[in-house]
Amino acid sequence: MAKQSKIAVVGSANVDLSIFNDMFPRPGETIFGKKFDLGFGGKGANQAVAASRCGASVGMVAKVGSDLFGPATIKNFECQGIDASHVLIAEGISSGVAPIFVDSSGQNRIVVIKGANELLSPDDVDAAASLLAQADTILLQFEIPLATVYHTIRFAKAHGVRCIVNPAPALPLDFKEIAAADYFVPNESEAEAITGIPVHDLEEAKRCAGYLLARGLAKVVITLGERGSLLATSEGMELIPAFKVDPIDSTGAGDAFIGSFAVFLAEGLTDRETLTRASLYAALSTTHVGTQKSFPSREEFDNEWERRGN
Repeated sequence: MAKQSKIAVVGSANVDLSIFNDMFPRPGETIFGKKFDLGFGGKGANQAVAASRCGASVGMVAKVGSDLFGPATIKNFECQGIDASHVLIAEGISSGVAPIFVDSSGQNRIVVIKGANELLSPDDVDAAASLLAQADTILLQFEIPLATVYHTIRFAKAHGVRCIVNPAPALPLDFKEIAAADYFVPNESEAEAITGIPVHDLEEAKRCAGYLLARGLAKVVITLGERGSLLATSEGMELIPAFKVDPIDSTGAGDAFIGSFAVFLAEGLTDRETLTRASLYAALSTTHVGTQKSFPSREEFDNEWERRGN
């Protein structure tokens, strides 16, 4: 196995409240659901756990609330082998939570309440400088203030640390700030929301990626679900196919992709090899219920990678 990579995540930590049912209530209606699951989530935390499960040494920079969920979230990071020394408790504020509604096909609808995530500041990033400067890669998402995202990108650039930005959920951007990131990795709906260009097929995805490259982004990866992922650079564009599985719950698959992508990239693989492996890792996560607990271990991934003849 390659050398152990060091991944730092500056991002959100939530508690996921997942509801499973074939249908969901209309206004004023009460119905019985099939199943409920409570788990730890948040795009930042999910990506940190995926990276850790993939074999990396991982540190987390985040804020949680002073409610029941805050200390439990920190404990979960520690149990996952993640350095939580820069996960701080915000007094008098709730932790971030995410009610998730999953239908019978495995598709999900998510409402995120930011809570303490909204208080993660540039000062918190500076306080974690020793952790961040030693990382091979810094991961960022948009469930924390954009000012903190931009500050972290500048920090990564100044310290020569690779930076991957996952613009989820999609927000209006300052492309001059984002352009300093090494990789920009939206899914198709995020790419469409950010650019205003529809992404319904591969050709539209290429136009969207071209738009982003023209605004100074170095490398763009648009994830396209079961169609795979589109890698776009100044040298050209290439579709990396997805892997076929029988999905049960797609919640957290995008985070599994990003977290594993960072690890494989830090291990020295090419962009194409990295994306191919991340696609399988993400696909495997959909074969189990939940977010973080659905992420396969490195051993499980390696076994499946070899089984499929790669």
